[in-house]
Amino acid sequence: MRKGFFTTILNWVEKGGNALPHPATLFGLFAIIVLLLSWIFHLMGTSAVHPVTLETYHAVNLLSRDGIHRILDEMVVNFTGFAPLGIVLVAMLGIGIAEGSGLISALIRLLVLSAPKRILTFVLVFSGILSNMASDIGYVLLIPLAGVIFHSIGRHPIAGMAAAFAGVSGGFSANLFIGTIDPLLAGLSQEAARIVDDQYVVNPTANYYFMVVSTFVIAITGTWVTEKLVVPRLGKYKGDEKPEKIEPLTGLEKKGLYWALAVFLILGAILLAGIIPEHGILRADDGSILRSPVLKGFIAILLVFSALPSTAYGIVVGKYKNDADVMKGMADNMKTLATYIVLVFFAAQFVAYFKWSNLGLIFAIDGAEVLKNSGLGLIPLMLLFIVFAASINMLMGSASAKWALLAPIFIPMFMFLGYTPELSQVVYRIGDSVTNIISPMMSFFALILVFFEKYDPKAGIGTLISTMFPYSVFFFIAWVILLIAWVLLGLELGPGAGIHLDDTLMRDLKPAKQ
Repeated sequence: MRKGFFTTILNWVEKGGNALPHPATLFGLFAIIVLLLSWIFHLMGTSAVHPVTLETYHAVNLLSRDGIHRILDEMVVNFTGFAPLGIVLVAMLGIGIAEGSGLISALIRLLVLSAPKRILTFVLVFSGILSNMASDIGYVLLIPLAGVIFHSIGRHPIAGMAAAFAGVSGGFSANLFIGTIDPLLAGLSQEAARIVDDQYVVNPTANYYFMVVSTFVIAITGTWVTEKLVVPRLGKYKGDEKPEKIEPLTGLEKKGLYWALAVFLILGAILLAGIIPEHGILRADDGSILRSPVLKGFIAILLVFSALPSTAYGIVVGKYKNDADVMKGMADNMKTLATYIVLVFFAAQFVAYFKWSNLGLIFAIDGAEVLKNSGLGLIPLMLLFIVFAASINMLMGSASAKWALLAPIFIPMFMFLGYTPELSQVVYRIGDSVTNIISPMMSFFALILVFFEKYDPKAGIGTLISTMFPYSVFFFIAWVILLIAWVLLGLELGPGAGIHLDDTLMRDLKPAKQ
């Protein structure tokens, strides 16, 4: 199997993906391509009628005198004003304190070690999904820990790692909590939606309800795949690696968790006191919760709720002895964003040029007209988008980089068909997640292969892919069924985030006849 046709194809995919330039370089090239296209389509006299304002929008030549001036004048503003940048930086400050204190590591160990053996597989997948809120902790901590745990109870360690990996990576678009990826994608979606409506807001909680239900659907599916397909295929472990002892939480760590929980509950009580009363201080001016700063300013809430309990834990266990230690935890986490910040600079220019040139608007209007005339309904469109996103994921690993590229095209297009940016985002996230675990372009793919090799020195890419492929197939099936049911029932994807644009906006966005 390792040297078979399937593995050969995957090796070619890996080589092809590795031959691509760095994602930041790709966005720089895309920005240049947009500039050239703006000139070409301007010469061709390309235009479209905006279905909201009924104004005719022409392709704008950004290589003209005015265009070049604007590029130079607004380059810095494009970067600093790019919505996802500030959102991610602030969110990562709180996550940095949590990781630096050791709180996240302790919570994962507590959850996994206290689980009864009969539901251990479910707990591993479930824990993997929850670990997504803390950036990369699931990859570096939970997956190898899962192998150790399975080995210690006489089960094949690779099966344990596969279950955890399926949750961490395959379940990337599910969670019970809002993590760093949610505000990042929401910011990109908002930028794309404003190509059509410059007042549209996409909150980090845009897909929250769907994510919560997905957490249990994916955890149950991942458990079934592990027990019915992966474990029987791997059989009994016959390698030379000896079982390791898993250290339980110390008394000091338990005390730290109690203090962290106490601080969390106090913060929760304060939040509820501000939002439950009809005229609560945290409600919007009109008394609503959906437009309150709790949702609009959710990143600030996330920062406080991750920073303060984590600081309490760090003080109790001795990780944080003074304020400098806390600041170091924040700074260490920010160091991991260096590459992201570079990528954002080029992505911000690409998105701005796409908007200035009117090409995004023109392509969206014309594309929506083509899709409308094709007679395809919402469900076939969603399935095609999922498959497309899943395919792109095999060549380009970063979820945010792909969405920065796809959102300005697909979100306006779906808006003109009457569907919300929040729906476009959740469809993309499903496609991006299901092939994470079999994509050689996934940033931690090589690390997972190293984990496998610990227990099977002969393990290769074919071993990893063949082990994880069943998860991809059944995650795809489970998520598609859930999404179709969700759409047919007309449920909200998150607080105030429906599937269809409201009736007035749907009527206004109906593509005008050319």
